[in-house]
Amino acid sequence: MSLYLLLKWLHVLSSVLLVGTGFGSAFYMFFANRSGSLAAQVVVTRLVVRADWWFTTPAALLQPLTGLWMAHLAGWPLSTPWLAAALGLYLLAGACWLPVVWLQVRMAALAAAAQREGRAASPPLYWRYARRWEALGYPAFVAMLAVFYLMVAKPALWG
Repeated sequence: MSLYLLLKWLHVLSSVLLVGTGFGSAFYMFFANRSGSLAAQVVVTRLVVRADWWFTTPAALLQPLTGLWMAHLAGWPLSTPWLAAALGLYLLAGACWLPVVWLQVRMAALAAAAQREGRAASPPLYWRYARRWEALGYPAFVAMLAVFYLMVAKPALWG
C-alpha cells in the first residue's frame, strides 16, 4: 500500500469517527434533553463527553494532518478553491466544536450535581448551556457536510 493510500484510509476512517461520533452524540444528547429525565441527561452527557475525548478529539487532530499531507503528496496547493473552502469550513466547525466541548463538560457536571442533590430536574444554567450547545452544533454539522461534499466532488468553485 502506498503512503498516499494509507493516508487516505486514515483520513476516511477518522472522518467517519469524527462526524459519526458527532452526529450520534448530538442525536442522543438532543433527545435526552427533551426527555425531561434527569437520569438520562446524567448518563448521556457523561458518555458524550467521554466519546468526544476518546473518538472525536483524536479524529479531529488526525483529519488536518492526513488531509494536508495528502494535498502535499498530490501537489494541490492550499489555494486550490475546493481545498481552501474545505479548510475554511473545517476551521468554522472547529470554532463551533471547541466551546461545545466545554459546554458538554459543564452540562455533565451540572446534571450530575442535580442528581446527587436529589433534584427532579437540571438547573436553569444547564438549559442555557443546552441552548448554546444546540445553536453551535447546527453550523458545525452543516459545515462538515459541506466539507464532505467538497472532498468527494472537488468542484471548481472559482478561479
